[in-house]
Amino acid sequence: MTTTDPRATAAALLPLVGGAANVASVAHCMTRLRLGLRDPALVRDAEVRALPAVLGVVEDEATGTYQIVLGPGTVARVTPAFEALVEAAPDGPAATGPAALGDGAAAQGLAARGEAIRAGQRARNATPVKLLLRRIAAVFVPLIPALIGCGIVAGLTGLLVNLGRLPGLTPALAATASGFMALIAVFVGVNTAKEFGGTPVLGGAVASVVVFPGVAKVEVFGQQLAPGQGGVLGALAAAALAAAVEKQCRRRVPEALDVLLTPTITVLVSGLATLYGLMYAAGAVSTAIGAAADTLLASGGAVAGGVLGGLFLPLVMLGLHQALIPIHATLIEQQGFTVLLPILAMAGAGQVGAAAAVYVRLRHDTALRRTIRSALPAGLLGVGEPLIYGVSLPLGRPFATACVGGAFGGAFTGLFGMLGDPVGATAIGPSGWALFPLLDGGSGLTATTVAVYAGGLLTGYATGFAATYLFGLKGLTTTGAAASAGTAGDPGEAGAAAGSAPASRAPSVTSSPPAPGS
Repeated sequence: MTTTDPRATAAALLPLVGGAANVASVAHCMTRLRLGLRDPALVRDAEVRALPAVLGVVEDEATGTYQIVLGPGTVARVTPAFEALVEAAPDGPAATGPAALGDGAAAQGLAARGEAIRAGQRARNATPVKLLLRRIAAVFVPLIPALIGCGIVAGLTGLLVNLGRLPGLTPALAATASGFMALIAVFVGVNTAKEFGGTPVLGGAVASVVVFPGVAKVEVFGQQLAPGQGGVLGALAAAALAAAVEKQCRRRVPEALDVLLTPTITVLVSGLATLYGLMYAAGAVSTAIGAAADTLLASGGAVAGGVLGGLFLPLVMLGLHQALIPIHATLIEQQGFTVLLPILAMAGAGQVGAAAAVYVRLRHDTALRRTIRSALPAGLLGVGEPLIYGVSLPLGRPFATACVGGAFGGAFTGLFGMLGDPVGATAIGPSGWALFPLLDGGSGLTATTVAVYAGGLLTGYATGFAATYLFGLKGLTTTGAAASAGTAGDPGEAGAAAGSAPASRAPSVTSSPPAPGS
């Protein structure tokens, strides 16, 4: 992907999302510009997707945000420029916006099919359980930059210790890397209270009980509590309870006494409940999660890795992958790394292999190949939305063959975990090539750890490519795809998307894999 001017990208995006008057909030995570919009109907979605810097778009019904995938690094530069434009023109939208670029009939058809699938997913994903999972995910997403930074420093520290280099500096590096993890419960508490409608500092105050050394003097069910018992799960539960208690207090406490009684009652009730119940229960759950992860790889090996790697993309479709975020965080807090993330990252490798096969097979379909060229670098770095929603999912079969690639990559990684060479990640968020600096196998970033992870990626690429090349495009010839993409008239009759099936095959494309909730 070519380097773009962040100010030019921001200026192009603003009118397409309805102008400054339509922007209620601006934030960003590792890869996405997250916009709160007053009227989502004003967004010119197709033109947003057509901008060269945009890798994809995600509309999150749970948080009410319009999320524009720009990729690592780019989003951190575009966001301040976008905020500056919004602040400079608070009363109205910019005058004009650029026309869609490279927007041929084939690309439009593929985008339309992807959007139709996404619309169905949004409707099916708006269930109480899935909305709760998204809210929990929203607690941890803001912590990802710190997890990445501290994880890389921890990996560097381990490497220096293994090599016996810079012994005078490594203690300072270790302290720098470990400080955040020692207090992560407090940050989880702050974010949880904010997400569940409480006062952030009260959530942090209650969650800090979990890591306070003095809890060692508290006895519960005949056992002494340990500082950190329950970890992030205990902090999450404590802060959620604090938010609920605070809301009840706001309704019942007289306004004149609110400033004194509400925070006092919130901290007292939630703090005692945390000490005498939540820490003990969350500690038992955390211990079970760690034991289950160890047992899974030790006994399941290739089979467990194959199942996890193969099912991750469907989990993303169903919105259920959000449930894994606190599990990753718990494993990182307990063991220093999560063994699940490198296996799940193989789903992205299968996706890249599948997209490469589509690119090779449909060599005359210039619009689709242009889409793949722009999205593939992001896919290699673990940003999979552009390839999922722009290529494989609308085509149907390539999505299934991408899952096959993920399964084989996960099986490769899981096999070595069973043989005593587990591969873990010290942070959540990155995958693909971006995960290399965050790898840890229990002995730090070793050559074996890197080799196993690289081998898994190559297996995923190769299997995803082969499965898609041989089976994923059955019935689609290069010329047939190009012809259907260029046919005027009804998109369904023309095959709708670049490289999609002819009209007689359209139902099987959209129903395979099954839609979420079916």
